[in-house]
Amino acid sequence: MQKIPSKMSLHRMQQILEKMPSIDPILVIGDVGIDKYTLGEVSRISPEAPVPVVEVTKEWTKLGLASNISHNLQTVNVRSTICGVIGNDTNGDLFERLLEESKLSTWGLVRDSSRPTTFKERVTTPIQQVCRIDYEKTTPIEAELELKLMERIREFSSGHGAIILEDYAKGTLTSKLVAEIIQDGHKKGKKIFVDPYRTKPADTYRNCDLFKPNLAEGKMLAKSLGMHDGHWSDITQLFIDRLNIAMVAMTLGPEGMIIQEKGKAPVHVPTAATEVFDVSGAGDTTISLLTASMAAGATLEEAAIIGNCAAGVVVGKKGTATVDQQELIEFFTNKFNPAK
Repeated sequence: MQKIPSKMSLHRMQQILEKMPSIDPILVIGDVGIDKYTLGEVSRISPEAPVPVVEVTKEWTKLGLASNISHNLQTVNVRSTICGVIGNDTNGDLFERLLEESKLSTWGLVRDSSRPTTFKERVTTPIQQVCRIDYEKTTPIEAELELKLMERIREFSSGHGAIILEDYAKGTLTSKLVAEIIQDGHKKGKKIFVDPYRTKPADTYRNCDLFKPNLAEGKMLAKSLGMHDGHWSDITQLFIDRLNIAMVAMTLGPEGMIIQEKGKAPVHVPTAATEVFDVSGAGDTTISLLTASMAAGATLEEAAIIGNCAAGVVVGKKGTATVDQQELIEFFTNKFNPAK
């Protein structure tokens, strides 16, 4: 298996980034929600129970789950529309406000009064996470809502380029909906990029164009296809063969990423990260930059290098983070130092 440090020059990266503002908008579909971060200090144990008392010093909310992909696209100057389901509740109102503050549209959202807007609160101190509190409903959306969302997706897909499916298993991306999105997208000549969920059958994502699990997800998805022990390259080949997928990009954490195209040997792209502070949202950043880069004319190998650099930037930040073009260029320059 080939291993590459970087076969792309800084000039080539800049060419790809410069094209991003002019590509067709990307349609992002999946589970959406809010990430809240509560930061504080612990100096005592509660007299009510043997638990730490967190004295809050700072709170903030961010776009979470699939909406973090749209936010990542926006910060690299790529237009997008997010399609997903939110509740008819105050957090739904907050979610729409967060989209608007990030200059993202709310047009692709469908409200459902029977479901809460997914809301995740992480309570942390400067040195550790104390707990996470989730407000969510993960059962599959009802058939009527599924139909309504598909109508919204068909309405938007014609005016968009690539499609990203981001699955967090919160009930939005049912097997039926995924199959319909892929079929409808291909009829319209759209490329479908999928970030899957580990506990779903791999067949759920059959016929997509690019499949981007992380290693843990890849192993679990491979088990659903009958493979219980395989090397990285065995897993990517399995997905290509059994799911009729053109490209696989499997992230390997500190080992980087393995990419493979149908009919070609796998390629190992080493990690670009130099300091890891928080891995939250790194997968969102990677799928965002993979999709945007390829839409801007990059090869899979070039897109993987850019995606790795983008992930390297965000894991050095606290919480669900994004990256902009200048940060990407500076990171690439410092990491690979192409002038030498």
